[in-house]
Amino acid sequence: MSKAKGVTEMPLERVRNIGIAAHVDAGKTTLTERVLFYTGASHKVGEVHEGTAHMDWMDEEQRHGITITAAVTACPWKDHMLQVIDTPGHVDFTIEVERSMRVLDGAVIVMDGVRGVEPQTETVWRQANKHAVPRFIFVNKMDRPGADFQRTLDMVKSRFGDEPVPVCVPVPSKQTVLHVIEQQAYTFRGEKGEIVETRPFSEEEAAEVATYRETLLLALAEHNEELADLVLGEEEVPEALIWSVLRALTISGKVRPAFSGSALRNWGVQPMLDAVIKLHPTPLDRPPAIAKKPDGTPVEVKMDPDLPLVALAFKVQLFEGRRHVFCRIYQGRLEGGEEIALGGRNIKERVARVFEVDASRKTRIEQGLAGQIVLLAGVRWATTGDTICDPAHEVLLERIDARAPVLGLAVEPESSADEEKMLEVIEKMTEEDPTLRFEEDAETGQRILKGMGELHLQIQFERMEREFGLKLRAGRPRVVHRETVRQSASAEGGVDRVLETGTQRIELRATCVVTVKPRERGTGVDVQARPRWNPPEYQPTPEQLDAVYQGAKDALGGGPIEGSPIEDVAVTVDEIVSPGSGSNPQSLRIAAASAVREALSKAGGVVLQPIMKVEVVVPDENTGGVLGDLQSRGSTILGHSSDAGITSILAECGLSSLLGYTTELRSQTRGRGAFVMEFDRFDAI
Repeated sequence: MSKAKGVTEMPLERVRNIGIAAHVDAGKTTLTERVLFYTGASHKVGEVHEGTAHMDWMDEEQRHGITITAAVTACPWKDHMLQVIDTPGHVDFTIEVERSMRVLDGAVIVMDGVRGVEPQTETVWRQANKHAVPRFIFVNKMDRPGADFQRTLDMVKSRFGDEPVPVCVPVPSKQTVLHVIEQQAYTFRGEKGEIVETRPFSEEEAAEVATYRETLLLALAEHNEELADLVLGEEEVPEALIWSVLRALTISGKVRPAFSGSALRNWGVQPMLDAVIKLHPTPLDRPPAIAKKPDGTPVEVKMDPDLPLVALAFKVQLFEGRRHVFCRIYQGRLEGGEEIALGGRNIKERVARVFEVDASRKTRIEQGLAGQIVLLAGVRWATTGDTICDPAHEVLLERIDARAPVLGLAVEPESSADEEKMLEVIEKMTEEDPTLRFEEDAETGQRILKGMGELHLQIQFERMEREFGLKLRAGRPRVVHRETVRQSASAEGGVDRVLETGTQRIELRATCVVTVKPRERGTGVDVQARPRWNPPEYQPTPEQLDAVYQGAKDALGGGPIEGSPIEDVAVTVDEIVSPGSGSNPQSLRIAAASAVREALSKAGGVVLQPIMKVEVVVPDENTGGVLGDLQSRGSTILGHSSDAGITSILAECGLSSLLGYTTELRSQTRGRGAFVMEFDRFDAI
């Protein structure tokens, strides 16, 4: 069976859609490369540090040595087909993880055996929780000094409150893993660890595994009476029963199986692959997706190729400069040349071709079926989060959330002749990446490109030059601000004028009273628009009420100090005064916006800037200097810990104080320090 036909023809019971995710530099792309090699999907092992990783196919990924875009591939393993997504670990590209988790059936979370749970590990874990993705852990880099399998499991339990259960325990000195369930030792030989041998435990190994096996069985016994009776009776538990119970608990999220090894040193990967088949859900095992009909009625989406098409567009990707769309098919089938509808957008278009994807290479197929991840060509309007459906059975799936950007740069083309080209290229790239925004500053007229951080924007500039031959000049980084209010305030606003356009005469008359109040940080904006109506006997129409709501929202686009968007404010529209015949929607929208602006001004503004969660890792001898430098930047130190000569410092700091910090940290630590940051909230400094 050829790989191009594999996923299409494989029964869903033998398909696994999995993602590999981790903190940056935990080794997930290295692990993915071994998966491709051992499954036969790739004939050589690519290395990240050599710029030859198959899944890091973009020039920028090979140059920087990090994963930037989620890459999709398919590989066969023991009469099953794995569709694998390798996701980025750097926080600037976390949207790639978010939209991948949205469409996956399972995930492997890779952790550094020395570092354990790191900041981006926590982010990835939360994203998996949000979408209820079953997962297990691969503790990597167990060949390194200071690596500790049990400590990593303890961190998972304390940080996440989850129950990690050991399945493959490492013996680094022998490049061996001890299988707790099968009670066999796995060793790996050959140039790339491709020869796997199993043998019974030695006495010493059996004693070491006994504790781990007891931990596993006791964890499973809490959820299964049959297994509990055998454990309490000190009877031998059949291997098949352990796998069966462990699979059910993994899919339900009650336990997290843990495996170990060293992907770079080529040991421990194959038992993990076997477990993907045994423990991860098939597309049929996942709960049905819930969609909504145009009238709001919920409807189950069933993994059935013979029902009307329902799919989710989860990523726009430029291949060779042409627009393509990745989608996960949840129901029905999708053929090249077929007409589709975009749910809730009143748009219909035609799919030119359907492809299976292997990183940057695509293979045309006749159709995609329920359970598959496919690539579509010729789709002009579908964007991230759109529902692709049968025009005769339109439904709407839940969209994909995208974080707002926190850093902006003023940009202009090097040549004035490239002005139009710049707008066209940036439009393509903002379609591809929902966390990249482009707008014009109303006061200065500058064009601002906003992203998730300095690296994020740097990569976009490099891609524009490489893919489109467009060079941009950029100004100094400008941190994106928000505004909130200092206190509660009420205000009245209104409109009273007549517009005459030719023969048409429009009366704009309405008065609105609103109250604004500050909310807790990170709670967002809440608008309540159910006002008293004056005269009280008047019954407003839905269109009038919506106009009041939209007017209040309009005014939140800019605060009273800098004109930055409003954050963490509650707006209540208290009263509407309108003529006896009722004000038209245009009048009400203007009046509500006017009243909210006046109330914001009276309440007093507060500028908020992005607050980042920071982890700085430095040698112990540099700890004091680095702590002092962080405090001089206005950081709040949350804690620090030392292990194996390395100190990890956790802190919160305003983004504006961290611009250029990488260079300063390297200087202080002679290149040995590193740091990562993740957006936490907007707050006053």
